[in-house]
Amino acid sequence: MAANDLPDLGIPARLAERMSMAEQHAYLREKLTRKVRPATGSGGPTRRGVLRGGGLMAAAAAGAGGLVIGSDAALEGGTRGAPAPVPPRAAVDGKLVAPFGRHLAFGADPRTQMRVSWQVPFAVRRPYLRIGPKPWELGRKVAAEVRPLHTTSLGRHLPDVEQLYLHVGLDGLTPGTTYYYGVGHDGFDPASAERLGTVGSFTTAPSGSEQPFVFTAFGDQGVSAEALANNQLLLGQNPAFHLHAGDICYADDTGHGKKSDTYDARVWDQFLAQTEPVASRVPWMVTTGNHDMEAWYSPDGYGGQAARWSLPDNGPDPRRAPGVYAFEYGNVGVIALDANDVSYEIPANRGYTDGAQTRWLERTLKRMRAARRLDFVVVFFHHCAYSTATHGSDGGVQDAWVALFEQHHVDLVINGHNHVYERTDPVRDGAPTRAVRVGDATDPVRDGTVYVTAGGGGRELYDFSAPDSYEGHLDERDSVPGIRWTKDRDSDRGQVDWSRIRYTGFSFLAVESRPGHRPSLEVTALARSGNRIDHFTVQRRR
Repeated sequence: MAANDLPDLGIPARLAERMSMAEQHAYLREKLTRKVRPATGSGGPTRRGVLRGGGLMAAAAAGAGGLVIGSDAALEGGTRGAPAPVPPRAAVDGKLVAPFGRHLAFGADPRTQMRVSWQVPFAVRRPYLRIGPKPWELGRKVAAEVRPLHTTSLGRHLPDVEQLYLHVGLDGLTPGTTYYYGVGHDGFDPASAERLGTVGSFTTAPSGSEQPFVFTAFGDQGVSAEALANNQLLLGQNPAFHLHAGDICYADDTGHGKKSDTYDARVWDQFLAQTEPVASRVPWMVTTGNHDMEAWYSPDGYGGQAARWSLPDNGPDPRRAPGVYAFEYGNVGVIALDANDVSYEIPANRGYTDGAQTRWLERTLKRMRAARRLDFVVVFFHHCAYSTATHGSDGGVQDAWVALFEQHHVDLVINGHNHVYERTDPVRDGAPTRAVRVGDATDPVRDGTVYVTAGGGGRELYDFSAPDSYEGHLDERDSVPGIRWTKDRDSDRGQVDWSRIRYTGFSFLAVESRPGHRPSLEVTALARSGNRIDHFTVQRRR
């Protein structure tokens, strides 16, 4: 969400342009307070008291089918305060309520930790997860945590929306092991014969770093036929995990500050249902884009994300920045960053971690590079460090992080934001060091870092100023037009010489890690058709 994309909610456009995400949240919270306060002298309790300061997070499921309202602490990722009751709704028979939107994520240690999340359309009694070694042996039962989310319409011709997200954290798992699981509640038992079709599975990371594996990546997905087609093609790669570089579902539809902008929380229901066939089997590791800042729920915009996802909690501040974390799988270290914190183009959340994220990044890069078991370091985030498509390159990302990537020889950087596929030559000090054409290999220590924009996950496509140039359709140019956003929010235009591959189409990355005497990352970009549009190799010497 851009800093000024809330005019339909009553924030004047000129005012919104100057507001941070925290200021937008405070404005909306106060507006809700005014909206729900009854006339003076009514004698009745105000919803301000019920909502405890106008908070927008609410609706915790009670065991008897009633609902309670959480405190503002729940908005901001803190401990929930003492709940205040509201009139209960009629309980729905649990056998009629089917869980949906299952999605997996690793914990901080993918060898022994998995997080399982899902959604129910109505409050249910005693939600839980069953897990076991076979689909018909789900003997272990784990109670689920309920994280409710209430979205108030604020008069935008949309209904109030209540969503109930459920989460189970599984620890102490055995490395390299396939587990079967089912989610349920009173009246809906996934272990019963009629529910066995709902059982899913996952596999923990291996204990060592000698096994090859594949992971996939894209950004800017949304809800569409194109996004669904990408999902099915992605599943065919048999990935160990998937990296989502932000702009996840587009419940905030444009993030550009237009009067047509609206926020519809129900789009999240559609997105999680669309993604379930893949995300219920493949850990779906997300980070935050500009469309994922939702001022309704918390001052930093991430209260909604904290309700919907359970991600590794090893970042600089898991409550405020849930999309910043790291994990290791085999011989690859992965770092997720929130570029909203440093973006010059869209500054609504710029500086919200007060530099903590960048300091954490430096420590994490040092630690990963010192770990002998890790051959490669992959970093992913939303805003592009280097791209020539519509949004261009974000100077804030370049100024904050690129020097660290170069210092620690990051092997691959994956971005979204621009709804295209683009790949640079290896870059150092803002310039390409050598040409890496389709099928070539590069050594990050010798050459520098390759940056990939993988924003063709399913949202409508963007354009390049230069012709497409990709495998089977090469049109190489010595330089092409580019844009770089400055700290003053100016877009500097000029020619750049690092853009090697450009493809306007829906696509995703499939990366195979091959350990050994000379380990490699085999990086392939696939179009929606299944055709290859790029491939190159990142190599290192042990």
